[in-house]
Amino acid sequence: MIPMPAPDGPTFDIARPADWVGGVIFASPHSGRDYPGWFLAESMLDPHVLRSSEDAFVDRLIAPAVAAGAVTLTARVPRCVVDLNRGADELDPAAIEGAASRRADPRIQSGLGVIPRVVAQGRAIRRGKLTLAEAQRRIDALWRPYHAALEGLMAEAVARHGRAILIDVHSMPREALLHLQAPPPDIVLGDRNGASADPAISEAVHGALIGAGFRVRRNSPFAGAHVASAYGRPLRGCHVVQMEIDRSLYMDEAAIRPHRGFDDLARRLGGVIAHVAALPLDGTGLPLAAE
Repeated sequence: MIPMPAPDGPTFDIARPADWVGGVIFASPHSGRDYPGWFLAESMLDPHVLRSSEDAFVDRLIAPAVAAGAVTLTARVPRCVVDLNRGADELDPAAIEGAASRRADPRIQSGLGVIPRVVAQGRAIRRGKLTLAEAQRRIDALWRPYHAALEGLMAEAVARHGRAILIDVHSMPREALLHLQAPPPDIVLGDRNGASADPAISEAVHGALIGAGFRVRRNSPFAGAHVASAYGRPLRGCHVVQMEIDRSLYMDEAAIRPHRGFDDLARRLGGVIAHVAALPLDGTGLPLAAE
């Protein structure tokens, strides 16, 4: 395969408010849709099929956070090129020649490592394997800049506000909820069962969603992946809550386009975003964690 050329533009975007009021960051690592020509040439899938792995339009849904006083971080690089919610060492031996997985990880085994082997429904992206050197080039050029930016924002938030609250926003296909008892949740919040965020912060996000009329489930089937694990350090003032939104609420999943429910979902979610962006620094108004 032809080695990846150097990126010809930014691989992510940061938007800052005029006044960053509380150290809150909303991020979307999976809504990137800048598909490089070299990647399309090496893939054996139609571009529309490649998009099935996107958290399509989540960047649009979180954009109001800036006006509410929070920072947004949104990826441009697509998830099927490099997955920003995986660790740099989550290498799939079935996709990368010479890679030796150091963990029995079901995500890697299913083809969803940091360099994905498949998109939705297990459809293979390319024939053959990448060399280990080529995989590392892609990680260095596309994965590391995003995480350097995220790490910098978290550190800046702690330095300026004494805390960082990262809401890592994703979307989930409707089919991922079909095994759950009806009615299925609209949103799944994950904090790694309390390991990645102070319970009071998770409860505040949960309460805001319930107040906006959303059905919410906690930590199942999604408790949080690499970002929550790597950046959630509550004892150091770094809190990460992952938010998974049912795609069918706002988009036609087959056509990958917003449907008539998008504006209503965006309005309701916008109220939640404004509430979370303004969570008090001194802890007043936050729910009390259970003893």
